[in-house]
Amino acid sequence: MELLIVSVASLFAGFVDSIVGGGGLILVPALFATFPNAHPATLFGTNKGASVWGTGFATWQYSRKVQMRWSALLPAAGAGLLASFAGAWLVTVVSPEFFRKLLPFVLLVVLLYTLAKKEFGRMHKPRFAGGHERLVAIGIGGVIGFYDGFFGPGTGSFLVFLFVRLLGYDFLSASAAAKLINTATNVSALALFIYKGHIWWHLVLAMAIANVLGSLAGTRLALRHGTGFVRVVFLLVVSALILKTGFDAFVR
Repeated sequence: MELLIVSVASLFAGFVDSIVGGGGLILVPALFATFPNAHPATLFGTNKGASVWGTGFATWQYSRKVQMRWSALLPAAGAGLLASFAGAWLVTVVSPEFFRKLLPFVLLVVLLYTLAKKEFGRMHKPRFAGGHERLVAIGIGGVIGFYDGFFGPGTGSFLVFLFVRLLGYDFLSASAAAKLINTATNVSALALFIYKGHIWWHLVLAMAIANVLGSLAGTRLALRHGTGFVRVVFLLVVSALILKTGFDAFVR
C-alpha cells in the first residue's frame, strides 16, 4: 500500500514539475506522511531518485519542440550541478533556517511582479546573445543551483522566473530551460545522497516510472497549450508555495 501511495504521488509530482516545477510540494509531503519514522535525508534522497528521471524526460520532450539555446544552457547546467553539490555540502555544516522565514516573502514578490506585468513572459524575445547570454545563464544556474542544494523549495519556479525576467524568454521556453538546469541540480544532490546511503532503491524504480509518466503527460499538455497555460500554472504553483512555506515558517 505504501508503494502505491508514493507512486501515485510521484505521478502527480512529475505532472506538475514538468510544466513549471513544484513537484516537491506533492511528493515530499507524501513521503513524510507515509513513512513518518524514516530519516528525513533518506526520504529526500528517494524523492530525488524518482524526480531526476521526470525532469530528465521533460527536458528531452521540450528539446524536441522548443528552441533550446544550448550554448548558454549547457554551461548553466554545469554551473548548477557544481553549485548544488556545494550547497548540499554547506547544509551539513550551516543551518538553512534563516531561509525558512524569508522564502514566503520572496515568493510573494515573484507572484505580485508576475501579476502586475500582464505581458510578462508572453513573448519570447531573448535580450542577449553569445557570451553575454551565457554569462547570465551561468549566473542563474549557479545561484539557483546552490540554493537547491542548500535549501530547495521553489527551485523550479525561481528558475522559470529568472529566465523570463533576466533573459527575456517566454514561459514555455523558460520552463524548458529550467528543466535542464533542474535535472543537473537533481543529479548532483542525488549523487550526494547515494554516497551517504540515503536512498530506498526498492521504492525508487516504481516511483521513477510513475514520475516519468506524469512528466510526459504534463510536458505534452504544456506544449499543446503554450506559454499562456504555463504562465497560469506558474501563478498557481507559486501561490501554493507561498501558502506551504508560510505555514512551515510561521505556524508549524
